[in-house]
Amino acid sequence: MKLRTSATISTKTKLSQTLRGWLPILQSDLESLKETLDEASKDNPFIQVQSGSEVNSHSKISKQPHYQKNSVSNEIEALTTSKKSLYDLLYEQIEAPLFPTQKSVAIAGEIIKNINDNGYFEGSLSEIAKILETTTTEVEKVRLRFAYLEPSGVGAIDLYESFLFQLNDFDLDDDIYKFCQTIIKDFENLQAYQDRPNFFQSIKIIRKFKNPPALEFKSEVAQIIPDIFINTINGEIKVSLNNSYYPEIIVDTGGVDSKFEFVKEKLKDARSLVDALALRKETLTKIALMIVEYQYDFFTGGEIKPMKLDDLAGELDRHHSTISRAISNKYLSCERGVFPIKGFFATALDSDSETSNATIKSYIKEIIKQEDRKKPLSDNKILDLIQDKFNIKLGRRTITKYRIAQNISSSSDRKKQYALGV
Repeated sequence: MKLRTSATISTKTKLSQTLRGWLPILQSDLESLKETLDEASKDNPFIQVQSGSEVNSHSKISKQPHYQKNSVSNEIEALTTSKKSLYDLLYEQIEAPLFPTQKSVAIAGEIIKNINDNGYFEGSLSEIAKILETTTTEVEKVRLRFAYLEPSGVGAIDLYESFLFQLNDFDLDDDIYKFCQTIIKDFENLQAYQDRPNFFQSIKIIRKFKNPPALEFKSEVAQIIPDIFINTINGEIKVSLNNSYYPEIIVDTGGVDSKFEFVKEKLKDARSLVDALALRKETLTKIALMIVEYQYDFFTGGEIKPMKLDDLAGELDRHHSTISRAISNKYLSCERGVFPIKGFFATALDSDSETSNATIKSYIKEIIKQEDRKKPLSDNKILDLIQDKFNIKLGRRTITKYRIAQNISSSSDRKKQYALGV
């Protein structure tokens, strides 16, 4: 007797039971899905998990440090990664003595999910605390332990904290160490320390720091396996899953009489596993369809519009944390590039605005990238440019907040960094 993944889920109750029992299957990224299924079925002699087609040209996308224009209708060469990714390296280090408890390991795992390609933490302490039912203080305590992980500086919230993390790698006299700390914490007033005896020695040390902390990983071409493809065919947007890379679950009793209680129990577990895999596909398909509905303008060349995770959770009748897990570490490939699914969730700047904070943040990053290094843009000047372009009202503090959220220093600090070559 054989049972394949075409099995359907009949009732909402069954869906809920399956989701609670096999949540790791929903949460796993596509590359590690087979491993998750193998772990879930290791005690079931009637289950065989077969790998998907890992050589299909549409299954893997190469991801450069920035999103690149691509067309999923063309053949894409499947790439392999000869070097561990930043995230592989971090997960390997989440163990005792730095992370001695299951709780600290779980928190560290969520923190890693919110570390960007540069190595900076860009998540919300309160959001992680909400997901894991703990406190922001506890999450922050775990995050600060990343100061002792490799690559040095990873997990910091900005350039200066990254420098403080990296300072621990140098075997320095106490006086030099403390003076370096002082300079880093008061980098805005760098000129005030130029006459101090240890100034030039300290600056020499600081110039050895990596910026960003994950710089060595950015030069590598990382492999991305998107869960979802979105194509425009004859003017119509089509959504499809990356089915060619999905594992297949085969249940075979090998002729053993299914009337035995042991066999019945194992077959029940097997069907639940099949249902859980089907639920993952169904949930991600629904999420993709809703993203297309909410963000239609983006897929036709426009900007990302305001969209909240709670909106999606409400539409799908799922808990906020379930949707958060469902989109974690998952990617979407469309004609504009390859994007993390969580990047499509942006907040409106005001109740009447169709311009999202993601659009403004992207614009800030772009104009700073092109600024005159001898005369960096102040937050007030950035505000003027944004108001002229988008015709919206914002405060300077909002611009400052968005700038800091992207680990971009102030204009005076950027001027000093440009001068130092940092």
